[in-house]
Amino acid sequence: MRFESIASGSSGNCIYVGSDRTHLLMDVGISRKRTVEALRGIGLDMKDIDGIFITHEHVDHITGLPVIARNSDMPIYATKGTIDAVLRSSKCGNIDPARFVCVRPDQPVTVGDLKVNPMRISHDAADPVGYRIYEGNKKACVCTDLGCFTDYTAECLKDSDVLLLESNHDVNMLQVGHYPYMLKQRILGDRGHLSNASSGQLLSRVLNDHIRAIFLGHLSKENNIPELAFETVRVEIMFSESGYRAEELPIQVAKRSEPSALIEF
Repeated sequence: MRFESIASGSSGNCIYVGSDRTHLLMDVGISRKRTVEALRGIGLDMKDIDGIFITHEHVDHITGLPVIARNSDMPIYATKGTIDAVLRSSKCGNIDPARFVCVRPDQPVTVGDLKVNPMRISHDAADPVGYRIYEGNKKACVCTDLGCFTDYTAECLKDSDVLLLESNHDVNMLQVGHYPYMLKQRILGDRGHLSNASSGQLLSRVLNDHIRAIFLGHLSKENNIPELAFETVRVEIMFSESGYRAEELPIQVAKRSEPSALIEF
């Protein structure tokens, strides 16, 4: 199984997950050109992609979808609420509705030799989900854009080999920053975004002995910095009861504008 964060941040998100014969994208929130360039870096082309899974309709997750849909014929997977919201948007309204395949939380779909199982998340979008992707007993998870987590969230993320988890903002930076009050409240709310500290608390609950890579993703450009996200998460793990030493874990920050190294597991 292979995993690469192509772009992750408040300005655009795109993740590659694949096997030897099946290749998927999770969100296409950057330009088609950037997506194609990243795929070429791992020996793939857009024609190799077997499907695109959309987490929700916000622009930083679907920016590249209109051009990609116009130039490619792979199916687009999303929940019904997300599909309806995407088709109502001004840029995506011309996409043929027949291109979409409706998915539902906790009802896995199979694409080639991969199984994709959507999971419910709490975010101010029409019908948002995260995704668990399996090849046999191997598991990768993409879980961003959630304002809070529950026991259900932790259960979904357990036993991951690779995990990309939101670490969106530092609460203090957000509170003293220039954002309007209502936007700050939205981000801090249960349907907003996960803070660095909350990300570390959730991560502490789902660590395991076989995890190969942990990506901290969807960092805010204005209310976070990579070093702060990294250290805050490590501190939360250090003071948790997980039994794991933060310095021994394969934690890295997913970059906003360049791909990560390809993880093979």
